[in-house]
Amino acid sequence: MKEAAVYIEKRKITNIKIANNFFKKLIGFMGKKDFDYGIIFPKTNSIHTFFMKENIDVIGFDNHGIIIFKAVNVEKNKVIVIKEQLKNTNILEMPAFKSKKLKMYDKLTFIRK
Repeated sequence: MKEAAVYIEKRKITNIKIANNFFKKLIGFMGKKDFDYGIIFPKTNSIHTFFMKENIDVIGFDNHGIIIFKAVNVEKNKVIVIKEQLKNTNILEMPAFKSKKLKMYDKLTFIRK
């Protein structure tokens, strides 16, 4: 996966990896424990938490980086659907409670390493 970091107002929120193919999108955080980074799922408006070992935060954002959806501490065996067009929606998964400083309509900035 490609690596980058996500910022808001010049404050780093987390390091991220980009799931840029079907297999990486399918696996995500499945089976992982104690992760300290986020994963971006481009052009995605739904995710599941089946086979996950830990709860996660789910952030939906548009193609301009504006947060349009936020769910904190999502438990395993859930399905999250963001009711926006697939082509205009991206999802960021992060460790649980890592998104507490993010608010709806904040603008995220991504910087590749």
